[in-house]
Amino acid sequence: MSEPSATPAQMPRAENADDTAPVVLVMGPSGAGRATAIAALEDLGFEAIDNMPLSLIPRLLDGPPVSRRMALGLDVRNRDFSVDAVFALMKRVQCEVIYLDAREDVLVQRYSETRRRHPLAPQDAPLLGIRAEVALLAPIRKRAGYIFDTSTLTAQELITTLGGSFATGGAANLAITVQSFAYKRGLPQGVDLVFDCRFLRNPHWKPALRENTGLDVPVQDYVMADPLFDPFFDHLTGMLRTLFPAFKASGKTHLTVALGCTGGQHRSVTVAQMLAKALAQQGWEMSVRHRELDRHRSASLPLKGTST
Repeated sequence: MSEPSATPAQMPRAENADDTAPVVLVMGPSGAGRATAIAALEDLGFEAIDNMPLSLIPRLLDGPPVSRRMALGLDVRNRDFSVDAVFALMKRVQCEVIYLDAREDVLVQRYSETRRRHPLAPQDAPLLGIRAEVALLAPIRKRAGYIFDTSTLTAQELITTLGGSFATGGAANLAITVQSFAYKRGLPQGVDLVFDCRFLRNPHWKPALRENTGLDVPVQDYVMADPLFDPFFDHLTGMLRTLFPAFKASGKTHLTVALGCTGGQHRSVTVAQMLAKALAQQGWEMSVRHRELDRHRSASLPLKGTST
């Protein structure tokens, strides 16, 4: 799929669409974005399973009632796939169908870009397999509650639209991790936003504080007494209050904010602790990690510091 939310006109909702059905079947021709949709629904709080054989689904659903909605990706490549079997499942279980679709020329282009063989025409041109699959799935498309045409969409746009239609009870909230680190050990991997705290005064040069960490109140008080701390912290929290809703609206479900200082023990830890507390009070879903402190703990090194 090309790096595919779309407008309501592009993704029509059937009159009988059920927004509360406990099971959502995600279907559509290969290359239309089913895998992207499954991953997006999982981020939205669904229990997601892709490419599950139809014959096993009744056994899955016959167990205890599920605590959250399920998203099941069905693929024509499964050995027991048939339209009749899908319709039989829909009669047995309350479910909704999300159908991912795309124009024929777009599907051909996506196959040419990936150089993959089409599952229904492994020895022939992808166009033959695409046409066979579209014809096979046509009856299911007519029964779909939602049809998502991804022909002109990016993956992120599809994710955003699914979030607007299928967010479940806050499950789509943006989860935020605040992480402290030491510049002398390099930037952390996979972070989204990085802020430098080395301009703040350093407790390392105070013998009474050197062996403590930013988890200790005396260190926090020392760092926060720096005249630059309050304006920096106010600007930082104000900027993040602006950015977080924008990231959430774009479909992002997790964001990591990294704060660095020289040793990753005092200043960055203090700011990370204060930032996580302030953001949690504003209602954001927060977690905190201190890379260097965690590294010392795992190595069983004598490093003081109690959580505050």
